[in-house]
Amino acid sequence: MSSTQPSVDTIVVGGGIAGASIAYELAADRSVLLVEAEPELARHSTARSAATYVPGHGPAPVRALIRASGPRFARLEAELEAPPLLAPRPVLHVAVDADGEALLAAELAAQDGEPGAPVPIDPDEAQRRCPALRPGVVRGAAVVEGAADVDAAALHQAYVRGLRRRGGRVRTGAPVTEVRRNGSGWEARLGPDGEAVAAAEVVDAAGAWADAVAERAGVPRIGLTPMRRTIALVAVPDPARLAGPDGGRLPMVVDAREGFYFKQEGDGLLVSPADETPVHPHDARPDELDVATALERVEAVTGLGLRSVRTAWAGLRSFVADRLPVVGAWPEHPGFFFCAGQGGSGIETAPALAAFAAAVVTGAPTPDDVPFGRDAFAPTRL
Repeated sequence: MSSTQPSVDTIVVGGGIAGASIAYELAADRSVLLVEAEPELARHSTARSAATYVPGHGPAPVRALIRASGPRFARLEAELEAPPLLAPRPVLHVAVDADGEALLAAELAAQDGEPGAPVPIDPDEAQRRCPALRPGVVRGAAVVEGAADVDAAALHQAYVRGLRRRGGRVRTGAPVTEVRRNGSGWEARLGPDGEAVAAAEVVDAAGAWADAVAERAGVPRIGLTPMRRTIALVAVPDPARLAGPDGGRLPMVVDAREGFYFKQEGDGLLVSPADETPVHPHDARPDELDVATALERVEAVTGLGLRSVRTAWAGLRSFVADRLPVVGAWPEHPGFFFCAGQGGSGIETAPALAAFAAAVVTGAPTPDDVPFGRDAFAPTRL
């Protein structure tokens, strides 16, 4: 039998970085309930990301969100009493064939003059910066000096702490089984007992499951496609080869054709074939062929003798057709807001996108550092 719970201003569905960050922002002046289907928060994409902050990554609007997020990370450390969230690590884009050279040149031209854009360097400099690369393998290169690793767990935990300090509540193990109109607002039924919670607004930040949540609410889908991405941590037979030119960490290395990336993790190497395999929303597992492909491609450009996989995992990156985030509501369904479709940039854009999305939900002015009108990412564009 269902029971009725006290109403709140806003229900946020999804306990990953998208849901936690927007819930925190909304809780500044609203009562917020964050609900997550799994027994723990951030079980899926947030916990399985390579977690990098890379200026110049993605389409132009995503790049703008990344730029706006940079200073916000530092402010959040103080605001949320968080440990350092960014650990500087340059990203080296490398072209290893003619197609890669052409793609890299086109990307550099497209970003010419943008703050934080990749800066071209010659192949010898790329080899110097990353001695793990085979001599002569690089044909073109660029570097992003302002890139960093993101402590995704610390960021997520800080947002959740901040939400609770602002009076927000968190429910785990509470899948949304139904959402329906309730007068001018909404009512969500949670968990196996069908507990009902009334709210003025619902924010669908359920990642790969965002369309499924919308369907339960009778709201049109936005056309999300979840894509599986595979990462493996592999042993390096001679860890001395991972030493950078100054004895520090190697840069992260990304193929210009997006056929692989790798970065040092202690005495091992994180490797990925940069795969994007369309799948249904589920608890993703790595495919052995994708892991083998990652080893093969990275071994081809490094010669490190990569054979032993310590562990491997997979996560889901969800995109709509134009590969931009979706923030807003369908006009026919006011009060049901999407915050989804962040693709592979959900963590690096979270600070700016959450502030922007909160403004869209509340009707407040959008942040000065996020250069978009409130309808820029609305579902009506799709």
